[in-house]
Formats: sequence, structure tokens, C-alpha cells
Amino acid sequence: MCGLIGMLRREMVVQSLLDGLSMLQHRGQDAAGIATCAGRRFYLRKSKGLVRDVFHTRHVLQLHGNMGIGHVRYPTSGTASHAETQPLYVNFPHGIVLAHNGNLTNRGQLRGELEEQSLRHMNTGSDSEVLLNLFAEELGGQDRARPGVEDLFRAVEVLHRRVCGAYAVVGMIPGVGVFAFRDPHGIRPLILGRRPREWGFEYMVASESVAVDMLGFQVLRDVLPGEAVVIDLQGGLHEHQCADQPRSAPCVFEYVYLARPDSILDGVSVYRARLRMGRALARKVRRVWPVCDLDVIIPVPETSCTAALELALGLGVKYREGFVKNRYVPRTFIMPEQKQRRESVRKKLNAITQEFAGKRVLLVDDSIVRGTTSREIVQMARDAGALEVNFASASPPVRHPNFYGINIPSHEELIAHNRDVEEISREIGADRLIYQDLEDLELAVREENPRIMELDCSCFNGVYLAGVTGPEELRKQEAIRLHEGGMEEDLVDFQVSA
Repeated sequence: MCGLIGMLRREMVVQSLLDGLSMLQHRGQDAAGIATCAGRRFYLRKSKGLVRDVFHTRHVLQLHGNMGIGHVRYPTSGTASHAETQPLYVNFPHGIVLAHNGNLTNRGQLRGELEEQSLRHMNTGSDSEVLLNLFAEELGGQDRARPGVEDLFRAVEVLHRRVCGAYAVVGMIPGVGVFAFRDPHGIRPLILGRRPREWGFEYMVASESVAVDMLGFQVLRDVLPGEAVVIDLQGGLHEHQCADQPRSAPCVFEYVYLARPDSILDGVSVYRARLRMGRALARKVRRVWPVCDLDVIIPVPETSCTAALELALGLGVKYREGFVKNRYVPRTFIMPEQKQRRESVRKKLNAITQEFAGKRVLLVDDSIVRGTTSREIVQMARDAGALEVNFASASPPVRHPNFYGINIPSHEELIAHNRDVEEISREIGADRLIYQDLEDLELAVREENPRIMELDCSCFNGVYLAGVTGPEELRKQEAIRLHEGGMEEDLVDFQVSA
């Protein structure tokens, strides 16, 4: 999971990119970067850290140009190194800057082909560098001094045939414009926005509609699975379906946890989807626990608050905010190390004792992945004097790794692996535990947009739609994600002529 933004305007673009990245900060807290283009020169600033820490006034003043792209990084492959912060740059052909959200499942094969057959050098362990070099190779095979829009579309067509996995991409080429494309399953989100001007329209792309809204653009639509779009230097929008058999299957975990509640992805309001998750969970609680002996329902802030409120309404139980969140501690799930996640839970949350003391509590979270946060939170509730601590997850048990852009690389990391619900409940220290059913979760998302015929639910059901076939390939992907490495580098600013 990373955040992307790209746009082309008639004035300096850097402030809009910076504002947009700030709205996407929840999608990646490890590193941030912006690349702009003025004439034939790229300007790039990227470094580890939050957007507010990476970009100071002196950096913003150096990012010239009326087109650019930005990225916030959440590392799911390689290492959390400076070298792997994005956007990434390659000088041949034409000069290309690119940013990517997702993971490739055949990265090793593609890397070998690029290094051995095309003599391209890979400097990091990043999927994104492989994707950039593959795209550049396809453009380099076309005999033009400067590529046209159709050349970009043909390069994406070839890329779709060679690449397996999940990828939403935004990039730019001097003298051409900004381009973006999405994998044939549409697993990772990408939104197209438009803003009217006296001379026509301005266009932008972003990972979530919230960035489009905040910048004063109208959400035009989602970039379709397999589709590529190009915003040319005159502000024209070009669209082309580049996949032979596109198949819409957005990631269900976007709606459970990753996306902001005020975003709309693939025609579905994240907020309303979470409301429906809460209603469905209330129906299940009534079936499984017919005697509702709960005193209070308390969400684990913030992603679960929407579902928890609707759950409380459905059960007729008081809803209270029993935890206060320190908003200056990053999201624990997307921290790269287990030790960091564990140590940050109590720094992130503090219990309001009066809401727990002497009460039978139902804690609600969006999901239970490694169990680290859940275990700590249950203990915090007990320390605050709760008489009974029950736990509800607004999503099903996470039993399988994710290879499409979420940092869940191994079965062994998952608390639900080889455990039933009673065993998981004991592991996190809860008196009772209840999970959402997968069928209800899928319905909660798809109900608003019946055109979504399928969802990527691989971390829940182990069904991999893009490039993971069979147990042997699954073990191979786990090994790659567990043991891959990268190279540290401190070169974070540059200017180049394309």
C-alpha cells in the first residue's frame, strides 16, 4: 500500500502535489517524494519520513515545473532505504520518472530477463524499479525521437502481458506529459479527477478520491482495470484499454482498513461500506450470542469507529469512545518491524478508565492480523477495570499472506494461522471473540456497486487472482518477501536533463 498522485497544470504544480500527498499520508509513512518537470529537466526531492518532514520551504522552491508526480511509501518489498524511496528515475529512453503502488509476483523472473537479456542494471530490491525498467525497455524499442501517446499505450499493453501482480502506476516523460495505468484486475486503486478552467480542463490522478476532492477537482471516474491514461502537454486526456481481458477485482482490505472513510473507490463509499460491515456484524452477534449481556461497545480508533457505531445501534448497546488516540504516532499496522508495532500500541492509545471500570465490554477493531495490537488493547481494558472483555473483528480471520501491496508476507506472522476462533481468543486474552463472515464483508462492499463482480480477498480466503498459483508458488512468494534485501543510499535530491 502506497499513495500516488500526478497532475499537469498551466502553473507551478508542486504545492498541489504536496497538499495531495498530505491527504494520502495514511497510505505510507516510511518515505515521501515528489518529482516535477520544467521543459526538459526533472527536479526531484525524496527522503525517508513523513511528508511534513521531507519537504521544507527550500525544497519546495526548487521543484519547478507545471507537471509532476508524488509518492508516499509503505515498504512491502526490498528495504525501507533511501534508494527505494520514490519516484524512481531512468534516463533511457527519453527520461522517465515513475511511482508505483502494489507488488509484482513475478519480479524475480522479470528482473533476470532485464539484467541478462536487456543488460539493465537494478540498484535496489524494489518491485517498482523492475516495473520502471520494463516500461522503459518497451518504449526504447520504438524508433522515435519522442514517444507519442500511442507508443505509451503499446508499451503498457506489452507490460500487462509480461507482469503478474498488482500495480497502480503514475509517471511522466518530458515533452509528452503525465501517464497512469492500473493492472488488469484493478487490485490497487487509482482515481481520475477533472477541474474546469476558462481554457478547458485540468486533470489529475490519485490513489484515493479524498486527494482529488481536497484539491478542488471533481472525481471523474476510476481508472479502469487494465486502462492507461495520458494527460498531454496541452491538457488533453487520452484513454485506452490496454489489457486483453480486464477483470475488476479491487482489494477488499482497502475498505476494511487502508483507505480513508471519506474516500470513494471503484464507485463505493468507504464510509458506507463500513457502516454495512457493522450492521452485518450486529446480525451475527445476535445469532452467535443470543443473550446480549454487554454494557458498552468501544471501538479501537479510528478505522473501526464507523462499523462499531452501527454495531452498537444494531444491538441496542451503548457506544462509547473508551480509548484516546495520540494522533502523532503513526499507524501501527504499516510499521515495517514487529517490535515497532508492539512498542507503539501503548504510546498510541490511552484508556479512559471510567468507560471500562466494572463493565462488560465489547471491543471492536477493523481486523486482527498479527494479534500484537489486539493483545495489548485487551490488556489495557482489563487494567482499566473491565469486568469482561469481549472482542469483535469487522472482517474475517486473516489466515493468508498478501502479495499485492500489503505487508503480510508469511503465514507464520498471522495469529489466525492454524488456530480456530477459541484459540485466537485465548491468544489475545479475550473472554469471547467474534469475526465477520467473508460473505457478509463482500456484500457490504459490493452492494453499492453491483458492477464489481469480484473482490481480492486473498488474505482472508487464500485465493490469489494475479500470479500466485498453487502451494509451491505460494511458498516461493513467502520466501521472497521474508528474505529479500536492498541497498542503503543517501542521494535524495537531484536535477537531471532528459
